[in-house]
Amino acid sequence: MDVEGMPPPPPPQEQSKVVAAAEKQQHISGEPEPAGVQYHGWKAMPYVIGNETCERLGTIGTTANLLVYLTTVFHIPSVAAATLLNVFSGTTNLAPLAGAFLCDAYLGRYATLAAASVASFLGMLLLTLTAALPSLHPQPCPSSSSASCHGPSHSQMAVLLASFAFLVVGAGGIRPCNLAFGADQFDPSTDSGRRGIASFFNWYYFTFTIAMMISATVIIYLQSNINWAIGLAVPTALMGLSCAVFFAGTRLYVRVSPEGSPFTSFAQVLVAAVRNRRRSPDSPLFDPPHRSKLVAKIAYTDQFHWLDKAAAMAATEDGVIDISSPENNRNRNPWRLCSLQQVEEVKVLARLMPVWSTSIIYYVTLTQLGTYTVFQAMQSDRHVTSSSTFEIPPGSMVVFNMLALTAWLPAYDRLIVPALRKMTGKDAGISQLQRIGIGLAISVATMATAAAVEQRRRRNGGASSSSWAWLVPQQAMAGLSEAFAAIGLNELCYKESPESMRSVAGALTPLGFGVASYVSGAMVTSVQRATGWLAQDLDQGRVDLFYLVVAAMAAVNLGYFVVCARWYRSKTPAADASGDGLELMKANGDAPPAMV
Repeated sequence: MDVEGMPPPPPPQEQSKVVAAAEKQQHISGEPEPAGVQYHGWKAMPYVIGNETCERLGTIGTTANLLVYLTTVFHIPSVAAATLLNVFSGTTNLAPLAGAFLCDAYLGRYATLAAASVASFLGMLLLTLTAALPSLHPQPCPSSSSASCHGPSHSQMAVLLASFAFLVVGAGGIRPCNLAFGADQFDPSTDSGRRGIASFFNWYYFTFTIAMMISATVIIYLQSNINWAIGLAVPTALMGLSCAVFFAGTRLYVRVSPEGSPFTSFAQVLVAAVRNRRRSPDSPLFDPPHRSKLVAKIAYTDQFHWLDKAAAMAATEDGVIDISSPENNRNRNPWRLCSLQQVEEVKVLARLMPVWSTSIIYYVTLTQLGTYTVFQAMQSDRHVTSSSTFEIPPGSMVVFNMLALTAWLPAYDRLIVPALRKMTGKDAGISQLQRIGIGLAISVATMATAAAVEQRRRRNGGASSSSWAWLVPQQAMAGLSEAFAAIGLNELCYKESPESMRSVAGALTPLGFGVASYVSGAMVTSVQRATGWLAQDLDQGRVDLFYLVVAAMAAVNLGYFVVCARWYRSKTPAADASGDGLELMKANGDAPPAMV
């Protein structure tokens, strides 16, 4: 039976030819799981989760307080330290793209994680040595005057940057692989395996939150109040333990072989679209039978028409090219003719990119708040009570961000979502786009609140006359904003991306944070040079005005997001027509003719 607006299926003999040809070619979704794979599931989890927990405790415990370390131990000026840390953070978050490519194309997840874990340990060991060995850091300041302090020598700075380089390599391999490697240990074809994967994700994020809480309290306290060498040696030892636990479970791991990077498929679509740009818009599209059980077929969409040329088939005197011919199929150039599934996967990424781009300014907001909240805390009264001698470490202010996040999520999931579900009829209560929009709106209010708090601190005489407690609301609002915007963006990228692209989708969040870190570093340097608002002594600057500028940027970004959200179209799966192929359904508008 013909579908309205669609060409009739080819004769039975032609269908068999197309199916035979499709069986001969390797589709981008990969091959079925090889026989004989033994999944150990939860038996491997003590090693996987133990490795993840120790690794997070190590890396987060090392980097969470770096700003204080650079300014107090290495005597680097605050603006230069913030810029250096932004560049380090940006590079750390861009590295997963390279790590994902090497993992998918050459190394596999096990080898990538093994090499990255060792690199992280070496980086942390070097950083610990910069604190433990007097020759690797500047001498303490002889007085409270900054003029009497000497910065690091070239050799000391070289060791510090070498430790950063090893940490970047470690993050580049660990971040794109750790979740997927844990999920690899369960059999996705069984109910127990699928339940195990879902449970592993829950354990992963639980241990991640616990690691951040411990790092932001215990480890930062050791660094700031006991000794920097001990405070850095503890997370380094934990990272060493992480490596030992990881390698101890080697005999139990399922090691998925590299199957090729999706970046190659993206490049093929772009090159083929350019090469076929002169083909008729009415050319039939190459849409072979979709056989993958792992990757769902995506329906045709009418956005980005020019990409359709990548799947446009050349005409012959008898009609279209006989792609079922063994000789033609064997000689088919994937850089000249791509499947419609490949084209639609690239369209999905193209639709996600404008929405993803709004995360850059959003992460700029969080980065600037996180950086200068530490400086504000350093110049505030950090005693818990007026009679207490205990002072809250400046780097621990981030714990209020995480407390707000962890307190809100259960309430949102158990109370808010069911109430919204009754009102909207949606399983999640609201869409991912609406969730992101709410988070972006909260980020505007967060920066306005931060500006008001800094103005109050200045009115009260600055220095240490203002209590640290006034900084808690802006941190809590930042955590609430992340619960909406950051998690919503991750969920959108995961659900909207095809299964073969989810490693790329997983790299989008650190990529956005990485770009934001570079923007933040350039912004801090530019604002300081142009206005002097970000002086070493906050009482001599105007951080409140800087916060207002960032708030204005966040407001413009919110407006841009609304435009992108109204334009966005969600991915639509195509219907499964028969065992001989998949019917090309129309998601939006009229689809051009397709070969099925």
